[in-house]
Amino acid sequence: MKKLSVCLMGLLVLAGCASTNVKDQATATPKANDATQAITNTVAAVDPLADTNGILARRSIFFAFDQSSVIDTGKPVLEAHAQYLKEHANTKIILQGNTDERGSSEYNLALGNRRAESTKKILVVLGVAGKNIEVVSFGKEKPASLCHEESCWAENRRADIVYNNVN
Repeated sequence: MKKLSVCLMGLLVLAGCASTNVKDQATATPKANDATQAITNTVAAVDPLADTNGILARRSIFFAFDQSSVIDTGKPVLEAHAQYLKEHANTKIILQGNTDERGSSEYNLALGNRRAESTKKILVVLGVAGKNIEVVSFGKEKPASLCHEESCWAENRRADIVYNNVN
């Protein structure tokens, strides 16, 4: 209901800006941009996941080659998502484990599962209800990057956080 109210308010603000005559458009544009930014900030305040510039916009946790331990850069991301999930206790997520293309399909499915499980363990330790976290492995089947070199492989060694519902 709050999201609907925010959207309606935004439409009313934008509709008011749209009625400006042609000679006033140069002065109306900054106001329209200000209104749009205010709406974006309001939506982000209601739903932190809508904030495309914040830490919650980061949904991938990365791993070293052939490892299932989260690297240090992923810990602040997991802490932010854990905080959000604790505040929204009915929200469910899927942790999707992924690997680079090297190794057999069977090995990579198992490694992807270990990566997703390791991510889940951290979230549970941070206070997220384990019942709200599903773990799946895609192994090497869903690469984020398709080249055959280390820079791409590093992007593919990850666990992705996918939100099922946002409350």
